[in-house]
Amino acid sequence: MDPDLLSIEDLSVVIRRPGREVAALSGVTLRVGRGEVVGLVGESGGGKSMVARSIVGLLPGGSLAGGAVRFEGDDVLRMDDDALRRHRGHGAAICFQNPRGALSPTRTVGRQLTDRLTTHQRLTGAEARKAAEEQFAAVGIRSPRRRLDAYPHELSGGMAQRVMISLATGCAPGLLIADEPTTGLDVTLTREILRRFRLAADTDGRGVLLISHDLASIAGVCDRVVVLYAGTVVESGPAARVLGRPAHPYTRALLRSVPDVDGRAVVATPGAMPLLKSAPRDCPFAPRCAHATAVCTSERPPVSRVPGATGDWTLACFHPRTDELARDEPAAEASGRGGAAAEPVLEVDDAHVVYRSRFGTGGHAALRGVSLRVAAGETLGVVGESGCGKSTLAKLLLGLVPAARGDVRVAGSRMSALRGRELRRLRTRVQMVFQDPIGSLSPRRTVADAIAEPLRALGLSAARRAERVEALADRLKLDRSMLARHPHELSGGQAQRVCIARALAGEPDVLVFDEPTSALDVTVQAQILEVIADVVRDPGRGSVFISHDLATVRGFADRVIVLYLGRIVEEGPVEEVFGNPRHPYTRALLSSAPSLGDGFSGPKVTLTEDLDDTEAAGPGCPLAARCPFAEDRCRTEEQELRPYGNTGAACRRVPEIPDLLKGSDIRV
Repeated sequence: MDPDLLSIEDLSVVIRRPGREVAALSGVTLRVGRGEVVGLVGESGGGKSMVARSIVGLLPGGSLAGGAVRFEGDDVLRMDDDALRRHRGHGAAICFQNPRGALSPTRTVGRQLTDRLTTHQRLTGAEARKAAEEQFAAVGIRSPRRRLDAYPHELSGGMAQRVMISLATGCAPGLLIADEPTTGLDVTLTREILRRFRLAADTDGRGVLLISHDLASIAGVCDRVVVLYAGTVVESGPAARVLGRPAHPYTRALLRSVPDVDGRAVVATPGAMPLLKSAPRDCPFAPRCAHATAVCTSERPPVSRVPGATGDWTLACFHPRTDELARDEPAAEASGRGGAAAEPVLEVDDAHVVYRSRFGTGGHAALRGVSLRVAAGETLGVVGESGCGKSTLAKLLLGLVPAARGDVRVAGSRMSALRGRELRRLRTRVQMVFQDPIGSLSPRRTVADAIAEPLRALGLSAARRAERVEALADRLKLDRSMLARHPHELSGGQAQRVCIARALAGEPDVLVFDEPTSALDVTVQAQILEVIADVVRDPGRGSVFISHDLATVRGFADRVIVLYLGRIVEEGPVEEVFGNPRHPYTRALLSSAPSLGDGFSGPKVTLTEDLDDTEAAGPGCPLAARCPFAEDRCRTEEQELRPYGNTGAACRRVPEIPDLLKGSDIRV
């Protein structure tokens, strides 16, 4: 029997479609042992998900696979239907990237888990329900008995992902495959979800294959890392070595593309991954590599041990790099574009947003007394956990939800005072760049039509619209040939450039970026961040950058506000707030932020409980139930923003916290 739990040997997958072929994988070799966490990283389109599908025998129709995928000695590629059914129940299980998309919307999450348990574990209905409740409790779902009867849309992103982990682990599989399990999750949830996978390996002895483009997040949980590019393994070895001192130019390019909370500069890699029709005959990374020579474009580099390395650190490169990866590039300078003297283009004064219940009684307060100001030429960052009100704030700024109390002013005009055509025209002064670029574009419209949409609303002639669209395509570095394409013909990065061009078309006063890079891999993200950096430099426009990625916010924002359960708990210049956080919640967010460098250097505070929006309804500080510094007065008295130097924090114990933090990290 194979000593490894999973052993993939020379795996090649060609997908055949009418009129074309795609070489999805070419000669992939990797292994996963029991009790081991292996990271599989690389850009989108590199073949990561195809490896996962090969392991569970779910290759797309028309696929031709070669090589071997051995699980406990048995080749998955040669299993019959009955063997595959047993393998998917007890052998290997997948946690999918989009939990709400993978869960059935018409059945409760408890029913979906109990069905799996009765099918594969042969339990009775009562036994399966009891086991399901225990599974939910084991992955940190509070009130597990009540959650069994919940539907997927009633769960937060983190809760839905924990349900997916329960579905995957419910039948005690030997191998757990996590395909981008933290995409779209905030930093505290990301840390907790990855900790669950590490526990699955350490406590249960499972093998874990962790597929991700979030290198900073997985660095702390993986034993080994395998780097894929264009369907080939370019580097593989211990995580500390591959991510700490990478030898392949592509791995180094990936790491330079990762923003860091310490403010290190992001270096974008030009070009894009090729779509190969057959196995490569040369180095597929050569067209994008600054070190490529003639041999790189004529021969495919063999897999060999990294020079001077011991153990199983290997790469496929004619010119391996052995020097230290520079992490001390100067941080991106704070833009300093706006300032107190600049005219405000956006003002929010004591805004409250309440979502009423279906039957008109009660409701949920999503924003509670939010006030902010954005000057022309200034970028305001907005951070906080999922469920804290960031997206509701974006909707408020665009006039998509009304303020129950308070007001919003754009370029001096009050939204609440306008109706009809005047209100619609004012709304064009604030434009949004959405999180899902392809989903936010009409599938029926060409790129040119999508960019021109705001111009039609403004009444511009066809000739002026075409001229403006071409100018925006040139600025956003979109080839004009793409203007005739439809969204499904675009990559994620190209689609996001189109969305930014559409937002700029009407020359708005305010741009709102809502998680604009969370759905992109690290190299495309770095390219889009360069585009956004150019856009936010426009001196006459203000920008609001909403993200759970603290590192990205630090690189772009002049000022930042921290939201917790609809309240601003801290605000100020981004360097001061991130360098010396005053509020315990801000410190907890920074402590959880993943980093490939030094990260947050101050005393750390760790959030150990899920955010619970019921805590916002009571008196006092909403963080009191999670805060080790809380006193009785904190639980009964409203905490208002108080000035502390150039920053403000809604915590009465700020002057005492530095002394309380001395000597050790604090767990909340």
